Amino acid sequence: MSVKVTREEALNYHKGPNPGKVAISTTTKLITQRDLSLAYSPGVAYPCEEIKKDPELAYDYTSKRNLVAVISNGTAVLGLGDIGALASKPVMEGKAVLFKKFAAVDSFDIEIDATDVDKFCEAVKAISPTFGGINLEDIKAPECFDIEKRLIEELNIPVMHDDQHGTAIITTAALMNASEMMNKKAEDMKVVVVGAGASAIACSTMYKEFGVKNLIMCDSKGVIHKGRTDLNKYKKAFMAETAMTVEEAFTDADMVLGLSRPGTFTKEHISLMSEEPIVFALANPTPELFPEEVKEVKPKAIVGTGRSDFPNQVNNVLGFPFIFRGALDVQTRKINMTMKMAAAKAIANLAKEPLSDDLKKEFGDLTFGREYIIPVPFDKRLFVEVSSAVANAAVQTGVARIKEFDLETYKNKLSKMI
Repeated sequence: MSVKVTREEALNYHKGPNPGKVAISTTTKLITQRDLSLAYSPGVAYPCEEIKKDPELAYDYTSKRNLVAVISNGTAVLGLGDIGALASKPVMEGKAVLFKKFAAVDSFDIEIDATDVDKFCEAVKAISPTFGGINLEDIKAPECFDIEKRLIEELNIPVMHDDQHGTAIITTAALMNASEMMNKKAEDMKVVVVGAGASAIACSTMYKEFGVKNLIMCDSKGVIHKGRTDLNKYKKAFMAETAMTVEEAFTDADMVLGLSRPGTFTKEHISLMSEEPIVFALANPTPELFPEEVKEVKPKAIVGTGRSDFPNQVNNVLGFPFIFRGALDVQTRKINMTMKMAAAKAIANLAKEPLSDDLKKEFGDLTFGREYIIPVPFDKRLFVEVSSAVANAAVQTGVARIKEFDLETYKNKLSKMI
């Protein structure tokens, strides 16, 4: 479903009646003098004293248990590039809105005017006690890898760079279903990744975890292989053993993931692939190839884009709100690969379920197939299924502070929240 907006409409939307998209609301009443005494002085001293004795009690007495920071320095804003911290604020506010509307997670957007890795990490660490989780956003590679790695190691709350892992989780879910339709096992597939930035590295890492063994990555200079001397440490993890052309990489490939720019692969490249290829052309707003161009040379192809006006939209909102929902509810210390894979499996499984009547009215009678391999973002069942899968995986892998956890009870609680 395509919805077009004009520049004037968008500016007016952000301008009024109150500038921006987020505000703070209270969760307790403040009407009487007694309320004031409980909320502030002298009553507030008591939870302060308890938290000083046991910092974990912050989850009981403050908003920390449901509060995520959306943090960026504005160096890699989708479609806009390096626009700086302040100019990125509308995007970060938008992310906070998605957290709240899709998963009932409270969020503060924080724009840090620092491009140096050390300074950025120091700033995030200094404010981290406020939050139950950190969502990093729109930070350029390769700095984003170092930033995320350091913060994961040094903080005791979950940290996730959504540009990396959100895309990886959603496309892995799509790959799970598409490979099933092709009747191919991951370990037997040949996958080409066009692009070698943050999302491409994360996606490739997760595909290997899923079972893909034959993965070829290409950057702007061609195939990444062991003969090249211009590779950073992150690209080196995906070097092919021998040099080859891009055309050789595409020959008989079962899947191509595009995370680059329009035109980086062509219809000629697609024609070299298997008869029923998976083509995820995720450059935004203009994909590497449009679905109709892919279908001209491979009519049986399964095609996904980042756009809402084509089938199989790869949209990170299918993942991050619910990943943090589950992580917050069991008070995790980190988000690990098991939790990410659990999220991907939950998303994939939901695409196989019939749509509710309200979704049918908006999106038509979509059924599991080549034109519908991942759920639509407004499927409310994502809230229950993905959140609970993530929470359960956190408990099972020992990264959750909550030890007494009953999956069905938690799912029922989430269902009532809807």
